[in-house]
Amino acid sequence: MTWTRLRQVALVVSDLEATVEALGDALGLKVAFRDPSVGAFGLRNAVLPVGSQFVEVLSPTRAGTAAGRQMDRAGGDAGYMVIMHTDDHPAARSRVRNLGVRVAFEADHDGLRLMQLHPSDTAGSFLEIDFQAGGDDPEGPWAPAGPDWQSKVDRSKVDAISGVTLASTDPAATCRRWAEILAAPMDGLSLKVENATVNFEHGEREGLVEVLLHPSGAERPEPLSFGSLRFV
Repeated sequence: MTWTRLRQVALVVSDLEATVEALGDALGLKVAFRDPSVGAFGLRNAVLPVGSQFVEVLSPTRAGTAAGRQMDRAGGDAGYMVIMHTDDHPAARSRVRNLGVRVAFEADHDGLRLMQLHPSDTAGSFLEIDFQAGGDDPEGPWAPAGPDWQSKVDRSKVDAISGVTLASTDPAATCRRWAEILAAPMDGLSLKVENATVNFEHGEREGLVEVLLHPSGAERPEPLSFGSLRFV
């Protein structure tokens, strides 16, 4: 049976290290990997595991980057990407093609097949759909998090990303489009993938606005915000 999981979310910020420190202090998250290859896109990054999912923090190092333009649109730090993991990438690619959704970037390296969709065709957020060789096990390999991400998992405060919320000027239409792309069932302004819920709300500025966390204990951490993106 085929599946699609929420594997990673990305935010773009002006101060990478201060954001990483805040995520560590509030949520217990630790950096597993800093990918030098994102320098080709004018970025620095840090990837922090949340159980078997990930938060990626990005910061532009030069003008004119796609991430920087997202900051300009949002007026500061903001949500940037929702990254899905599927075991059937050809089927996802076929749906994207049949729907007329443009692919902004594709790559195939380190066992990872990556497909970023054009945000003008998805609204709400950059949507990426990836396949990872050997990744059927959620605790298995995930190239964007480096070769030893499992050693950096800290479940002392949170242990999963249970969902995301996307703002859109037409949340119903955006929800339908994402449901078609992901072949995911809809329930009102939400859709469900294997391990998370994707919610849609009205907003004049489109983008990823909320990351929903599953607390590992009875006490939920205090909400944390970076510009227009909140962790709750």
